[in-house]
Order: sequence, then structure tokens, then C-alpha cells
Amino acid sequence: MHSSHSIAAALHILAIPLPRADRLSSTAFHFFEITAIVLGALGGGLAARRDRRSRFDFTGILGLGLISGVGGGVTRDVMLGDGPPLSLLHPSYLAYAILGAALSLLVGRSLGPRTLYLMNVVDALSLGFFTVAGSTRAMNAGLGFLPCLLLGIVTAVGGGSLRDLFSGHSPRVFQEGELYALVSALSALLFLGVQRVGVPVDRAATVGTVTGFGVRMLAVRYGWRTHSVGHLSDPDLLATVVVVQDPTPESVNGPH
Repeated sequence: MHSSHSIAAALHILAIPLPRADRLSSTAFHFFEITAIVLGALGGGLAARRDRRSRFDFTGILGLGLISGVGGGVTRDVMLGDGPPLSLLHPSYLAYAILGAALSLLVGRSLGPRTLYLMNVVDALSLGFFTVAGSTRAMNAGLGFLPCLLLGIVTAVGGGSLRDLFSGHSPRVFQEGELYALVSALSALLFLGVQRVGVPVDRAATVGTVTGFGVRMLAVRYGWRTHSVGHLSDPDLLATVVVVQDPTPESVNGPH
């Protein structure tokens, strides 16, 4: 009984809206958002160029970079339902995304160690900035702790997931591999959590961004990865599925 009351109390606390992020000035928010968009578009363009299974022309690189740059923010704003997405209200966001994608075209044709390192740095920076920007946007909408956490992650991984879908692949964030969504969750958790204990929003934003960047780079450096859960292989379950899907047509129409 006591444990159920404790769980209910904890959920109630998490549901309380965070203070509006008015102390994080609009100039600071736009810096976080625009920096994330440029880095996200640059990283998306580089990832598209690295895709050996596809042969994208410059239109494809620019398009996929644009999707990577603004896709997460658009997904977040659609989920918020608070008017048109910011990238449509502020066309400069689109221009910055195109700029980031165009920068990826200037990189040499060969992806050597330096280029791969650049991709990792850009990827880690965009993750930290996107996470904080997404959580801040949710805070300004008056949402509680968990929705702010969720939308921070959505903003960070949404653009890359949409890029994968438009490239004909399953979103990498759902597959085994290097830590990404988990790092974004940790970044958002710290950004929101330190505010609960009274840390100003601007300092909390720095904590969240640095955490996202640092942990992501550590994951790349030391090869921290998630692993596949595997497939269900219960013989009884498989037998049940076969029986349901195959109602023995031979007993009705005779053997074929």
C-alpha cells in the first residue's frame, strides 16, 4: 500500500509543469536551435554521402540535409500542436539548414579518418543542442517533466530518423549500434533535473548540452553500443500462429 502511494506521489511530481524558460532569453534559444539545425543538416548531408548503397546527386544531399536539420523540430512542433512549426514561421531556419547541407558538399569525396572524426563531432554537438532546444520548447508550452524529456529526445533523433526513412532504410535509432537516443535522454534528464533543484535555466542548458556532447563522444571513443534483443522463438507460440494462419485447406478442397 505504501509503495503504491509512493509511486503515485512520484508520478504526480513528474507531471507538474516546469517553470517557463523565460530566463533563457529568446536570443539564447535561437542560438541553440540554429546551431543544432546547421550541425544537424551538415551531419545529415555527410551521412547521405557516406551511404554506399545509394547514389544521391546534389539535390538528394541538400534534401536529406534539410530533413536532418529541421525534421526533428518539425516533428516536435506538430506534436505540440501550438501553431505552425518554427521552421515555417522563421524561414531563416530553412536557410540555415540548406547552408549546413551545402557545407557537406564541400567535403572531399573520400571519407578519411579526419572526415569521420568531423562527422562524430558534428553529430555529438547537434545531439546536445537539439535535446536542450526541444526540451526548452516543451517547457515554454507549459508541459510537465516527462513530456519535456520526450520532446527533447524527439527533437534530437527525429531529423535523422526521417532522413533514414527517406533514404529507404529503417531508422538507425531503433536498431542496435552506438548510443544515441539514450545519450539524448540522459542529456534531457540532466537539463530538466538540475532545474528542479533551482539551477538557472541558462546554466542547466549548458549542463545538458555538454553532457550530450561528452557522453556521445565517449560512446564513440570506447565503442559503447546497444545489442539486438533477438527474435521470439517459442515453439508453442509459433505452432499456434501456424494453426491460426493455415486452416488446413486440404480437408476442405482435398489435396492439391
